[in-house]
Amino acid sequence: MDDQGIAAWKLPLIVKGIAVSIVGGFYLGGPGLGMAVGALAAATIVVMAVRKPPLRPIVPAPAPDLREHLLVVIEQPLEDGAAIERIAAASLPSDPGDPEPEVLVIAPARNRFLDRWASDNRPGLERAQRSLVLSLASLARAGVAATARVGDEDVVQTVTDQLREYPATEVFLVADPQAGSEAAAEELRSRLHAPFHLVRA
Repeated sequence: MDDQGIAAWKLPLIVKGIAVSIVGGFYLGGPGLGMAVGALAAATIVVMAVRKPPLRPIVPAPAPDLREHLLVVIEQPLEDGAAIERIAAASLPSDPGDPEPEVLVIAPARNRFLDRWASDNRPGLERAQRSLVLSLASLARAGVAATARVGDEDVVQTVTDQLREYPATEVFLVADPQAGSEAAAEELRSRLHAPFHLVRA
């Protein structure tokens, strides 16, 4: 994933720890040890900056109108009654005179190990497309009109990519209990500049 990295609030603590180690090196071993610790610290900072840059906020694109825009990311077909009801309730206008919110449903195209090994992304795309067809049908029965897209395999990257163009006012992640979505949900909750909801189907 392109946006993985160290949370920005951790960086001052890391720098403080490195500074303390350099001072300790000068104190315990003189200039030689202090310089060696300093060089090691500088190399560590460079490696960390390259491999794990600070995490940036995920900011939705500016809205062209005043209506609500819901982004719904589904890790499995949206068939659970409680999950559908929650999204249907969120898609109602706040006031009777307001326009109906726009609803965009995204399904990550997840590939299995053998598909990745064979560099064949078609099975993942087909599964995502089937999931979207079932999900849009379920939402339509609940009175929700939605559009759909296939997204990146990684949930956080999918949301990041979509919000470059889509002005989401709320983001829903409909989690697959077997997909281990907690880490992605925590990252989205901390980085998103829009209300985030984890829906367990």
